[in-house]
Amino acid sequence: MATGRTHRPATRSRGIPEATVARLPLYLRALTALSERSVPTVSSEELAAAAGVNSAKLRKDFSYLGSYGTRGVGYDVEYLVYQISRELGLTQDWPVVIVGIGNLGAALAGYGGFASRGFRVAALIDADPAMTGKPVAGIPVQHSDDLEKIIEEDGVSIGVIATPAGVAQQVCDRLVAAGITSILNFAPTVLSVPDGVDVRKVDLSIELQILAFHEQRKAGEESNAETGTDTGAETEAAVAAAPPTPRGTTGGNRKGPDGDVPAVMPA
Repeated sequence: MATGRTHRPATRSRGIPEATVARLPLYLRALTALSERSVPTVSSEELAAAAGVNSAKLRKDFSYLGSYGTRGVGYDVEYLVYQISRELGLTQDWPVVIVGIGNLGAALAGYGGFASRGFRVAALIDADPAMTGKPVAGIPVQHSDDLEKIIEEDGVSIGVIATPAGVAQQVCDRLVAAGITSILNFAPTVLSVPDGVDVRKVDLSIELQILAFHEQRKAGEESNAETGTDTGAETEAAVAAAPPTPRGTTGGNRKGPDGDVPAVMPA
């Protein structure tokens, strides 16, 4: 089996948009579930619903792969699993190194989904001397002093950073200097990398903050519904009842309905 250090995914050379690339794993997950249930074919509507996208977008995405399905039959599940896996580079062996073996790093090391999806945890690395040699998920932890040597000897393709934020950039710089061009960052900080290095950031706190924003919105809507308040209707009624602005004036502080409401975005 080929290793990741000598092969790159074909998506960029074939001009597949990044938005489509981001959805391919969703399709693959849904297709894998169908395959495990021995479902032979699936319609675009069924697969789109399982992946959480609309069917028109799915058909457009698959057109980039050269897969159009068969009218009245749908898509061949097994062939699509192979086709998307090949496009994502999952038919190869991608050695991964995880740096930072705290609670999160240890959990990642023990995640069983890596091997089934084409990724092999080649090494676990931590700066704490007390961790050196300690087995985590059956893999002995190695000291960070040996990072560059480990990457070269194990042919590592992808680096995973699960360190505290304060040292994440230093770890990133060492990974890049050692030849790593793809990094998955779990540290709560933004990494600076040179051109040609891809970084995917996973920040659980940001995702929770976004959910909190939507929960707050829903709570406000439920409160308004219980009290019978219709703020939109009241605003329109107040505007309609206000006296007309005399000709030749600026209208004071009166604004359109959107002017008084600031745009709110989650941090």
